[in-house]
Amino acid sequence: MSDDQTAPQPHAQSHAQPHTPTGAHPADHPAGRPISLLIVDDHPVVRDGLRGMFAAAPGFRVLGEAANGVEAVERAAALDPDVILMDLRMPGGGGVEAIARLTRAGARAKVLVLTTYDTDSDTLPAIEAGATGYLLKDAPRDELFTAVRAAAQGRTVLSPAVATRLVSAVRSPVSEPLSGREREVLALVAKGTSNREIARELFISEATVKTHLTHLYAKLGVSDRAAAVAVAYERKILG
Repeated sequence: MSDDQTAPQPHAQSHAQPHTPTGAHPADHPAGRPISLLIVDDHPVVRDGLRGMFAAAPGFRVLGEAANGVEAVERAAALDPDVILMDLRMPGGGGVEAIARLTRAGARAKVLVLTTYDTDSDTLPAIEAGATGYLLKDAPRDELFTAVRAAAQGRTVLSPAVATRLVSAVRSPVSEPLSGREREVLALVAKGTSNREIARELFISEATVKTHLTHLYAKLGVSDRAAAVAVAYERKILG
């Protein structure tokens, strides 16, 4: 009788069961072992809260923490976690840069962004850098657990708000992000630099400058230099 009364399993399952049809959490991961985690956030209170949350849930194991992107890359190399919960805006090294470094290094870990920001300037660079998923910090606990399990299996996970933004970006060429070179050209255009001067400044031909202008005009939905600069400032691409 005492075993039936004290076992906490039914309560723990009641949180995850509606979102996780498979039920047995450890079995969701290859070889039946817990999903290992690295928590990256510059706020100690957030790290403590996430550590406690996952420590209390079956099927997860927190290997360590990091306070910025640089530390995250170092800790990931040392601990080899299955999933990295990555904040984006952190002093001492942001999340996007860390994700890109992990991707270039061929890290095994899947990166699940967990942040308070859902703007295009945050979501698109993170996903382009190699993030497997993107959730907001106000996500319910069970949704976060489910997202980590999905990320560990290599499945893409997006919060509804982020998914909507990405769909809009795909459907509207106006929302297509500018390349690094296009941004350089646009910044010089904003200073009143001529095509010939831009070519000299960037060590490219005038024909290439014109090609970049054609592309960025199309992405911004404009037809001339003045309009391109105005729209760029409006969308905070410049300034």
